[in-house]
Amino acid sequence: MENWEAAYLAGVIDGEGSITLTRMHEKEHRRPCITIASTDKELLTYIHTLTGGGINNKKNYKPSIHKDSFTLNIKKKEDVLFTLKFITPFLRIDKKRKEIVQNGSLKIIIQ
Repeated sequence: MENWEAAYLAGVIDGEGSITLTRMHEKEHRRPCITIASTDKELLTYIHTLTGGGINNKKNYKPSIHKDSFTLNIKKKEDVLFTLKFITPFLRIDKKRKEIVQNGSLKIIIQ
């Protein structure tokens, strides 16, 4: 991933995404997950080529009023850690920048 791609992706995550620790199954440990929601499927497809993950359609209950929306979920540990390695220096929101995931565990960095 190029620096400009990482910076762009960090901006999208700051604006439209989230970085969380999620439990996929009841009896397993939490793992990092990156989620981005958008009405622009082309954008999510481009990000998918950079990071992996899967794109899901969200149910549109009022198509006359709302646009169709989509969600990119990056759940695979290797894909999440690869992405975070590149985008962390470019994240603007302090909470997202201070809580980064390294080596599979949450590490708090106070700057």
